Amino acid sequence: MELIGTIIFGGVIGALARIFMKGEQNIGMLWTIILGALGAGIASFLLERVWPNALDTPGIDWIRWIVSILVAMGLITAYMKLRGTK
Repeated sequence: MELIGTIIFGGVIGALARIFMKGEQNIGMLWTIILGALGAGIASFLLERVWPNALDTPGIDWIRWIVSILVAMGLITAYMKLRGTK
C-alpha cells in the first residue's frame, strides 16, 4: 500500500507543481509522478532536519504540501534544463 500511496501522492504533487509553473512543461506523466514523489521525499527530509516539529500537525499538513510542491517545481525545472527543453 505504501508504494501505491507514494505513486498517488507523487502524481498529485507533480501535477500541482506543473500547474503553478509558468509556461508549458513538455514532460510525460511518468516523469511528473517520479519528480513529484522525489520532491515530496526531499521536502520531508529537509523539514525534519530544519524544523523537526513541523510534520507533527493535526489535520492537513500544509507546510509539507507547500514545500513539496516548491521542491518538485525545482526538480522539474532542472530536469527540463538537463533535457534541453524549454
